[in-house]
Amino acid sequence: MRSLPLTITALGFTLAVGCTRTTRTVLVVPEARSEGGPSTAATLGIPPGHLPKRGQCRVWIPGVPPGQQPRPKSRSCDGIAAVAPAGSWILYRPTKERKIVHVRMVDERRTGVIVRIRIFEAETGKFVREENP
Repeated sequence: MRSLPLTITALGFTLAVGCTRTTRTVLVVPEARSEGGPSTAATLGIPPGHLPKRGQCRVWIPGVPPGQQPRPKSRSCDGIAAVAPAGSWILYRPTKERKIVHVRMVDERRTGVIVRIRIFEAETGKFVREENP
């Protein structure tokens, strides 16, 4: 008879342990993303040889291989927004800040309308900051 209470206690303990739930908190940090193009969390995704010359611009279409990008590789920035197709990027290399690239992102539906400006390191392609257009 003495083993019955011990058995009931052991059974109750086993059920309690088996029904317990462990709660873990997982923090998910969103990566910075470039809408209409590759992720900016890793790199810009443009080979250095395809960046414009300092003080100049070029149109880049995200998702299109480097060899199939529109020409010219580098040109004056005057009037380039007017010819930048919807969803494209206008790459700009400042004359004084040779280590960075400005990416002016054109609206997905409206040609030439800049909606975002992101700054990247020219050498590594690493995302630096974002500015208002």
